[in-house]
Amino acid sequence: MRKLLKTMRKRKVLSSFLLFTLLVVGAASGYAAFLMNKWNHALDQIAAPIVPAANEIHTSDYPVSQTSQTSDTIEKEEKPLTLLLTAIDERSGSEGSLNTDVMMLFRVDPVTHQGTVVSIPRDLEVSAEKSGLETSHKANYFYAYNYNKNKETALDETKQLFSRIYQVPIDHMAVINFDGFRKLIDQLGGMMVDVDMDMKYQDESDGTNINLKKGMQRLNGKQVLDFIRYRKSNLGTAESSDLERNQREQFVLNELLDKLTSVNGVTAWGKVLDIMGSSIKTDIPADELRTLTKSYLDYKPANVQYIHLDGTWESPYVVVKQQDLEEALEALRGQTDSLNDSSIDSSIDSYLQTD
Repeated sequence: MRKLLKTMRKRKVLSSFLLFTLLVVGAASGYAAFLMNKWNHALDQIAAPIVPAANEIHTSDYPVSQTSQTSDTIEKEEKPLTLLLTAIDERSGSEGSLNTDVMMLFRVDPVTHQGTVVSIPRDLEVSAEKSGLETSHKANYFYAYNYNKNKETALDETKQLFSRIYQVPIDHMAVINFDGFRKLIDQLGGMMVDVDMDMKYQDESDGTNINLKKGMQRLNGKQVLDFIRYRKSNLGTAESSDLERNQREQFVLNELLDKLTSVNGVTAWGKVLDIMGSSIKTDIPADELRTLTKSYLDYKPANVQYIHLDGTWESPYVVVKQQDLEEALEALRGQTDSLNDSSIDSSIDSYLQTD
């Protein structure tokens, strides 16, 4: 009888262990399925909508996109990719301008995992001759212009325009709205930033209220957004140039990439994917977007080279030296392995230094 009870206890312990193991494996599988569903849903939201063939843009007049040169999936995964990354203000009260307050050309190589980022000053002049419009405009004008003409083709039209202007084969364009950016930073726990100056500015028309003190501090999403957007003050603090804004943008992008590579936990990733899915739009087809994301999973922020374009303010435009601009564009084309030290911030720690 004692032997039977002992055997039964062993079986009960074994059954409990097996049940616990199955529950753990089942939960893990459930979490994996949950995240996969979240991931696919986010990519479907971010990806380009399917449009009729009649809406396709003919691109024979400007550089052919590198990823569109081949239909072979393996070749696509191995080719360097150039993206036009932008951020726009869709807040109520912002008068719906949709002007791109942040503009970056980002070249990434899936084989070497190296990246090059060039921030385009929003006030850089694009002449009528280059744009094909009747008058010159600032660089941040064109996405809103194309969107107001046809929102379904705005990304592709804008991408092709800058491909032609800068003779850089831009493969895709992505847009993130400021509210989504704010939510993403908050979800990631804020960001440690060494604010380079006191920043104060208020605008009741769109609810802007910037009030930052100089020094190292943890900023929430709204404050990080204020940090990169600050230009002028109506409350007594010094003004900030477009070029200083670009340096801040590059710093924040680097920090954001670093934070995204360290996200852990099903709940955390689920919320990040929800925010990204509702806040980012691209002109990349869903299937291609899935392939690209797999190719860049091992991408490291430390491998990103940030190119700083010096310039001067000649109202109403920022003027950049032609040589500096051409060297930056050559790096994006992959024609040079390195640039002059004067054109590159060798370390992200120098992002706030000014000439």
